[in-house]
Amino acid sequence: MKTKKDELPRGFYRITVLIGLGFFTMGLMDPLYDTYVPIFLEDFLSSRFLIGLIMTLDNLLALFLIPIVSNLSDNTHTRIGRRMPWILVTVPLSGIFFAILPYGALPSGSLVLLVLLIFLLNMAKQAARGPVVALMPDTIPGEFRSEANGVINTMGAIAAIVGTIILAPLMDLDVVLPLIGSVRRRLPFIIAGALVILATVLLFLFVREGDRAREKRETTKLLTSLRLVFGGEDRSAMLILLSLFFWFLGYQGVLPFMGIYSRQVLGVSEGLAGISPGAVAIGYMLLAIPSGIIAHRFGRRRVIRFSLGGIMVALVLMFVHEPITRAAGVGPTTAWIIFLALLFVFGMFWGSVITNSFPMLWQMATFSNMGIYTGLYYFFSQGAAITSPPISGAVIDLFTLGFGPTAGLRMIFLYSAIMMAVAFTVMRRVHGGEATA
Repeated sequence: MKTKKDELPRGFYRITVLIGLGFFTMGLMDPLYDTYVPIFLEDFLSSRFLIGLIMTLDNLLALFLIPIVSNLSDNTHTRIGRRMPWILVTVPLSGIFFAILPYGALPSGSLVLLVLLIFLLNMAKQAARGPVVALMPDTIPGEFRSEANGVINTMGAIAAIVGTIILAPLMDLDVVLPLIGSVRRRLPFIIAGALVILATVLLFLFVREGDRAREKRETTKLLTSLRLVFGGEDRSAMLILLSLFFWFLGYQGVLPFMGIYSRQVLGVSEGLAGISPGAVAIGYMLLAIPSGIIAHRFGRRRVIRFSLGGIMVALVLMFVHEPITRAAGVGPTTAWIIFLALLFVFGMFWGSVITNSFPMLWQMATFSNMGIYTGLYYFFSQGAAITSPPISGAVIDLFTLGFGPTAGLRMIFLYSAIMMAVAFTVMRRVHGGEATA
């Protein structure tokens, strides 16, 4: 029987969906960025290692910007709150730079211009991420944050679906529009940039931060919170951060090369290659809310470990997919559909991991240092994102030399599965962070 404590607060889904508009902007940009920026870079570079290295520029910025800006937003007090001033500046700038990014990859562009646009985009986008994400735990009680994070991640997944399933195929469209000119390889970025700005306007109009966010408070020191995480008796927060470092090593090792793998190994067009992360996003979306509800009942740690096991199985199947379908004489279209199905399963389990890991960390924070804990989450996840693409790129180059390009690209799935196994092992030692804590 449901107790009053188990019942969701009044207006829970309405306010959570509105807060999720901020996360929607990230979900819209990230998959298009991860799929097509490596392809843009391939026009200027032949080394996968160098491509992977450039793809870590955004993560290097995130490593420092997210914790710093999150801490600054903790200590901000204005009439419109502590997160909103940062959101209103950084998110629209992200949309503008995202819209003009593909112009650096045109024949009239250059590697220097493309890298400069990548840098400016990520300065704005990574500065926005902490305040955008911390807006939810500021508002939602601790015991319901898995459910709320499920709603917000669903918003992000819907945005990813819009970006990959609807917008990505427009990369192949070659028409001429007034002011823009030819839209080939540009239109999805322009539309996404406009939607990011629209989402920011809606977020500002319909979301109001609470009274506590507008009050002047004693400054929360970053070092004090770091000592609580890494020097306290309960090491659960530290172990969660370590575990998520390894599962992001696995995820970020695959993600930047998914478009290249789909195009070169599975033989699909650039437009269809963008559907690969879309399949992940659909699976992510479908399980995000249910996984939060399930975790409330059975425990967040248990759900995360089960999901990591499911991810490992999906990755091993992706690793053997190409040789098995080729040996069985499966046609290219059928093989492509099977691969998308595996990505869908991967997305379901990945969404469950992400939905419940953030609330575990937030459960150990207070209102005054919520942004710092959010920043720590991103410090470790972005640290993995910096480390992993060059490693997986080097793995591809190494195995390509020995066994050919197809075998080289397939190795990213095995590399990712190993990282997920390490994360699975570390999570066994986590005891805090449950909804009842």
